[in-house]
Amino acid sequence: MAGSNGTKKNGSAGAEPRRLVIVESPAKARKIASYLGRNFVVESSRGHIRDLPRKAAEVPAKYKGESWSNLGVNVDNGFEPIYIVTPDKKSTVTELKEALKTVDELYLATDGDREGEAIAWHLLEALKPKVPVSRMVFHEITESAIRAAAQNTRPLDQDLVDAQETRRILDRLYGYEVSPVLWKKITRGLSAGRVQSVATRIVVDRERERMKFVTASYWDISAKLDAGEEAEPRNFGARLVAVDGSKLATGRDFGPDGQLKNKVLRLDEADARRLADALTGSEMRVASVEEKPYTRRPYAPFMTSTLQQEAGRKLRFGSDRTMRVAQRLYENGYITYMRTDSTTLSETAIAAARAQARELYGDAYVSPQPRQYTRKVKNAQEAHEAIRPAGEVFRTPGQVAGELESDEFRLYELIWQRTVASQMADARGTTMSVRIVGTAASGEECTFAASGRTITFPGFLRAYVETVDTEEGGEADDAERRLPHLVKDQGVTATELNPDGHTTSPPPRYTEPSLVKALEELGIGRPSTYASIINTIQDRGYVWKKGSALVPSWIAFSVVGLLERHFGRLVDYDFTAAMEDELDRIAAGEQQRTTWLSGFYFGGDVGPEGSVAHTGGLKKLVGSGVDTIDAREINSIPLFTDEQNRSIVVRVGRYGPYLERDGDGPDGAENPQRANLPEDLPPDELTIEIAEKLFATPVEGRSLGTDPVTGHEIVAKEGRFGPYVTEVLPEPEDAKAKKAKPRTGSLFKSMSIESVTLDDALKLLSLPRVVGTDPNSGEEITAQNGRYGAYLKKGTDSRSLPDEPSIFTVTLDEALKLYAEPKRRGRQAAAAAPPLKELGNDPVSGKPMVVKDGRFGPYVTDGEFNASLRKTDSVDTLTDERAAELLAEKRAKGPAPKRTTRKSTTTKTAAKKAPAKKAPAKPKS
Repeated sequence: MAGSNGTKKNGSAGAEPRRLVIVESPAKARKIASYLGRNFVVESSRGHIRDLPRKAAEVPAKYKGESWSNLGVNVDNGFEPIYIVTPDKKSTVTELKEALKTVDELYLATDGDREGEAIAWHLLEALKPKVPVSRMVFHEITESAIRAAAQNTRPLDQDLVDAQETRRILDRLYGYEVSPVLWKKITRGLSAGRVQSVATRIVVDRERERMKFVTASYWDISAKLDAGEEAEPRNFGARLVAVDGSKLATGRDFGPDGQLKNKVLRLDEADARRLADALTGSEMRVASVEEKPYTRRPYAPFMTSTLQQEAGRKLRFGSDRTMRVAQRLYENGYITYMRTDSTTLSETAIAAARAQARELYGDAYVSPQPRQYTRKVKNAQEAHEAIRPAGEVFRTPGQVAGELESDEFRLYELIWQRTVASQMADARGTTMSVRIVGTAASGEECTFAASGRTITFPGFLRAYVETVDTEEGGEADDAERRLPHLVKDQGVTATELNPDGHTTSPPPRYTEPSLVKALEELGIGRPSTYASIINTIQDRGYVWKKGSALVPSWIAFSVVGLLERHFGRLVDYDFTAAMEDELDRIAAGEQQRTTWLSGFYFGGDVGPEGSVAHTGGLKKLVGSGVDTIDAREINSIPLFTDEQNRSIVVRVGRYGPYLERDGDGPDGAENPQRANLPEDLPPDELTIEIAEKLFATPVEGRSLGTDPVTGHEIVAKEGRFGPYVTEVLPEPEDAKAKKAKPRTGSLFKSMSIESVTLDDALKLLSLPRVVGTDPNSGEEITAQNGRYGAYLKKGTDSRSLPDEPSIFTVTLDEALKLYAEPKRRGRQAAAAAPPLKELGNDPVSGKPMVVKDGRFGPYVTDGEFNASLRKTDSVDTLTDERAAELLAEKRAKGPAPKRTTRKSTTTKTAAKKAPAKKAPAKPKS
């Protein structure tokens, strides 16, 4: 334990008291211990030490008979929570209690936000100290900041504790009351959450928009124009924007239904080609030139949400990866606290940024006046500073490069650049808008437009340029489009006229950065929780990744549909944001916690009109009408109708989603047609054409023919664990007789349901194949196809085969040769096999990344760390960025703990070791 020792407390008069400082992490403890004197003992709680019971077995015995015990919250008596010391933290609490015996004061130095305040309160409740207690708060881990915090302590802020505890209790009530409804009406294992359900709805709503979207096409003409020999640049581009004064249609003029929403002229291909031909050789002249100066102010320093967004766009980091790296930078004293809603900088930080900008770029590049930035989003909290480099003088990226790992360096550089740029001068430039007209041979007056932008003074852009989302049509702030100097009535020549066809695109799917932005703009949740929320909705199977895009699963459609129809207030964007406002009022001491929770749960006069409280409370909302929820309706997602006007829907069943088409009868309920859905097919890509193709391979399988030996029909089917072939056995004559088990065989990786033949199927069903008998042991050797690939088996001993076709070709001599070699296990076996895919170098280790086939499926490795591909990852489509992200996540978790064998204690009892004496904190003069 960092900085601790076994010395007793100071009892002599006038001696400086010994103080125990408790922080959350060992890394933080080690760093802080190096800044405090020998009279400080610094220990770590290793995160939260108490929480609500996670299962019934953890509920204390005295509460087990209570009606509310499963909630872990006494809703009948002031919403008193039942907190327990989590099993993995009992030893930590014991150690901290021992440390308390040697000190005169206790400093609770957990993070300065609501969660940190709550951890401090839990420590107080669990340790029950008999010495004076103070709260020590800091926002950066530098010597001056830590020493100042130790000299300027404060009491525990009970309002902040109440706000955090209200959130914890609220989330427990929400999850434990609503989740069982999902289990009953959809499937087991699902969960609902105050923010996670709304985040899931946002992703589902975007996919619904994409599914309903109707693509429209339109045409225009792009021109390459020549301004003459003396012009610089001589050639420039322009685009047709009007014909005879009528504005031409662009993508913005179409609605999501593919119809024009504005009164504009829509050209088709024939019109565009005719006009282009008619304009060839026509004289063109400049009709107007409009030139304006423009100014661009620097971006605000980072707060949590903007850091996650920009690290996602610029570095391709997921939100979780960004926050893990930022946590390490903070704990090791490189940046200020990374969970903040504020964009303000301290006077010291402003001075440091301005000094560094002046030193690196010169006086002209520093803003004339210090800049401060205010928030303009919902629920902004200004309690902390923005995220910036730590210290009174910022270290440049070059100065810290040798101390940081690759991810840490890249993120530090991003934060440093943004902070320095925030105090630099505005970028200045000019924009030019030009209209050029020409008359076609067929008589139409055609107007072309060209626009340019020139940066005359880069200002802050010298230090930092924000990355834009190209899918949303953004353009980088440092991008220039130069046009020649043009004047009105100047003649220009069209050297090229090309008809261009365009189609409208649906709104882009959310990525992690854009989902963070949406949550922030809607005022839902807190930036400090966004990373965990995005992880949760993926871990629960509600959302999966296609590249960087977030795609909702069909189960997410069912869950969101149920919540919208029956618990609409719980996933309403405005009411969820309003709930954050109410929780902020508790933090400010303007709202009493118990009163608010009682109103939310039982109903009452809290929150805005129409809120959960005003409509009777959560208990009434969940308890009334649940039995009337039609599970079949909830689990049916309508898609479209076929040529015969039969409805096609996706049904979410016990074993996953599947397609269903109306059958016979007046309501289509008799003999409906069903088909399996591929897991990696995004909902908006499920078209009527793909549906028909899937129906062509129905659930009952594609018939391949008849086994000439048994006379049984052989079919190829799609199963939960992949495609396979099987035989259809006749029903037994005796209805009570036990049914025989049909032969089955998984398809090889090179096979598909559409291409597999009867001969292929019969070969697969013949497995395992007897290769021969080992002459030494007399044991039979067989070749088989298993979950982890092709292999040989002799008794309990197995050997991997190089590929699946080897199952039918391996000879006895080849098998004996394999068994004569030492058995390769784990990495040895994997290393011997060729990689499934070769990728680029990992940005952290610098070593080449490859995808290999392991015992538990494909994984990516750089030779140092192995990371399994997720269910939604594909070997074929895996990118370097995604592979690096998987390795980074694995690397952050650290190596797996080594297995230890427990020694027998029946004959010996190990002597207890005396605790080792701890070294004191480094003394400071």
